[in-house]
Amino acid sequence: MTDTPKLLLASASPRRLQLLAQAGIEPDGLMPTSLDETPLKNELPRSLAKRLARAKAEAALALSARNPEQAGAYILAADTVVAVGRRILPKADFQEEASECLLLLSGRSHHVYTAIALATPKGTIRQRLVETKVRFKRLSRLEMETYLASGEWRGKAGGYAIQGLAGSFVVKLVGSYPSVVGLPLYETITMLEGEGYPAKKGWLEPA
Repeated sequence: MTDTPKLLLASASPRRLQLLAQAGIEPDGLMPTSLDETPLKNELPRSLAKRLARAKAEAALALSARNPEQAGAYILAADTVVAVGRRILPKADFQEEASECLLLLSGRSHHVYTAIALATPKGTIRQRLVETKVRFKRLSRLEMETYLASGEWRGKAGGYAIQGLAGSFVVKLVGSYPSVVGLPLYETITMLEGEGYPAKKGWLEPA
């Protein structure tokens, strides 16, 4: 019986860890990377998400190459971008940024692009991009101020976390809910299995 190949997650995001756990997968290690995520001039939102996901996978792959114990591991990376039209919203670090995001999102639709990149033991990198359309209710000043006071927006693309309080702002969602949270599960599992990783092995273990 062969050993299960290792899976490394090129992220320290608790949301992505929780989503993988929901799908019965526990990574063998975390390899967060530090990249400049500034969009290039005239870069489209979908292109930014794909570029950053691939760059994270490549950076983690380079790190893993220095560790013999991680040889032959699968490396999963992802990046989420929120956009209104062609305008890319920031991963809000300051309240002013989050406030501007909420004003833009209030009462209108926006798109969430999550790209996943998988570096395989064969040395190839596979990618998928998932696009989801989300519509927010029209937010009152009190709702915005209360949400900003919660601090939930900090570090989140578009200045909100759909799995938290901001879920109550969503009028309509067309696409993948887990993708908006940070990792599209259907596409991730399909890609892993397509490249030979036993993604559903954990389903057979007793709870």
